[in-house]
Amino acid sequence: MAPDTTIRVGVRTRSLAEPRLQYVRQLGATDIFVDHADVDEEPDEFNDRDAGATLAVGRDAIPSVADLEAAKDRVEAAGLTLIGIQSLPYSLYGDIMFDREGKEDALEQITTLVRNLGEADIPILGYQWNPRGVVPMRTGTAELRGGARGTAFDYDEIDDPDALAPGLDREYTEAEFWDNYEAFLETVLPVAEEAGVEMALHPVDPPVIESMCGIPRLCRSVENFEKAMDLVPSDNHSLKLCLGCFSQMGEDVTDVLRTFGERDQIGFIHFRDVVGAVPEFHETFVDEGNFDTTDVVETLDEIGYDGVVIPDHVPAMTDDTDWRHRARGYTVGYLRGVIDTVQ
Repeated sequence: MAPDTTIRVGVRTRSLAEPRLQYVRQLGATDIFVDHADVDEEPDEFNDRDAGATLAVGRDAIPSVADLEAAKDRVEAAGLTLIGIQSLPYSLYGDIMFDREGKEDALEQITTLVRNLGEADIPILGYQWNPRGVVPMRTGTAELRGGARGTAFDYDEIDDPDALAPGLDREYTEAEFWDNYEAFLETVLPVAEEAGVEMALHPVDPPVIESMCGIPRLCRSVENFEKAMDLVPSDNHSLKLCLGCFSQMGEDVTDVLRTFGERDQIGFIHFRDVVGAVPEFHETFVDEGNFDTTDVVETLDEIGYDGVVIPDHVPAMTDDTDWRHRARGYTVGYLRGVIDTVQ
């Protein structure tokens, strides 16, 4: 008899087409986080079968309750659970982050999304406070075993990290960014509490020095995450705890899990790892890297975590698709095996 596994393995995907959902279910994954459709950090191939099988989430593209319920029905028909939206795109939160014209409209759209998720009974909205699109997330790739490729970052390869990012006319202080972030939380978290939706915060990636290209990097350390969680206390605020990002910080990720597990602030887990740490690292397979996968799963079991872990970025493997079916399938299978062994 299979063990009563409380740690579940999920998948993030933009396409909700039947073949994609069938494949995810065949892997033995149980939960779906839908990706918004207006970023290119991880490509995804689409074809005629995908028509109408995405959930657009972005500026001026907030899905209605009916849209969300239709997506949920499609996922459930494949034997899966639509557990949440993976992340807010920068187009939705950028004006709020920089306290620019348009922030009120952006806040209204985000709170509408939160209310709609609550009405559709979809419990998690991942988000980040990361200036994507204005500073580099990665500077290249690295060769992994067998010639696979993983994304890489080297701070020394940034031409001029002190130069202002494109589109900025001045530097911003950390105090300003904390104030802007607090105002965001004061508006959004009460709505999340009323709607029964959990807001899950992702670390800044890469978690480099305090500021880069004139922009503060708030969510770069355990201490800053504790501050973020305490800024506007709420039972509906948690971490999208990316193991890879905390590994990039040079942290012992099992200590991080215990810290935020004791605080009951782990919303869901991004399960990936890197070799090295800032200022230089590269992503790798789930069974390689700075931490030991079994140690992490044992720690999750120890702290009583009963949520979802999902493969985040996965390597580029030979003859794979844009969505990386092979690498993602390998990662899901590996995680399921470790989890079943531990639990």
